Amino acid sequence: MPDKFTAVWVSHSSMSDFLRCPRAYFLRNLYKNPKTGNKISLMSPSLALGQAVHSVLESLSNLPVDARLASRPLVARFDEEWEKVSGEKGGFIDAGHEYKYKKRGEDMLKRVYNNPGPLAKKAVKIKGDLPWYWLSEEEGLILCGKIDWLEYLEDADGVHIIDFKTGKKREDSNSLQLPIYRLLAQNCQKRKVEKASYWYLETDDRCIPVALPKIEETRKKILDIARKIKLARALKKFDCPHGGCPACLEMEKILNGEAKFIGNDEYRRDVYVLPHERKNEDEDESVIL
Repeated sequence: MPDKFTAVWVSHSSMSDFLRCPRAYFLRNLYKNPKTGNKISLMSPSLALGQAVHSVLESLSNLPVDARLASRPLVARFDEEWEKVSGEKGGFIDAGHEYKYKKRGEDMLKRVYNNPGPLAKKAVKIKGDLPWYWLSEEEGLILCGKIDWLEYLEDADGVHIIDFKTGKKREDSNSLQLPIYRLLAQNCQKRKVEKASYWYLETDDRCIPVALPKIEETRKKILDIARKIKLARALKKFDCPHGGCPACLEMEKILNGEAKFIGNDEYRRDVYVLPHERKNEDEDESVIL
């Protein structure tokens, strides 16, 4: 078996970065700060919101069904998580700006508490911090990713993939996120994937089912993208096709000294914020937890 430490690892987020802009992919996934030897990351209010809400919901999957919503109020858990991103750490401009985002998170968790749906049922927990499998051993390609929730469907002895959305925008119908998660669920645990859904926590009381393409069709698409990423890494060619775009120019500001360093995250990345820039309140940046 090839060495997993020399393999090229790909995920939904890294492939999305590459398809959007190879330069952004390089800066988000490969570049290391020459002063610290760490990778870099840019925090924003929407990412802070997503991180805090996802952390609360993820913690529930470790609890027995009866204890998930009874042990501690979700908002109390959220307050603790919010402290990690409060103020400048979350890229917030002022107290009013932060309050709007925190209130959105509280409302999402109140919605979950009042309409727990799958969270009040049995769940499947894949072992390990980051599920992964060999997409192609021969080519040294690994697919990895963290699925938000796997509901256990007792009647079918199968699973229901659920991805929590904290942004305001709906996922594109051509998104590869849930198809990728199906590949991971199929190869990282034994039960059949029966269905997959998004749960838009800001607006919906229940999950929204998504029709998935044929699994071999997904595998071919993902393998093709992974091969292109491997080739770009071998050639060290990561040019922005637009000569500079929103995806890479934000990250370039870190290299140019325009961003402020605020600390390190759990993955030892150097985290920065762009001070005094109020972003569009409708932005919908994704987060992998």
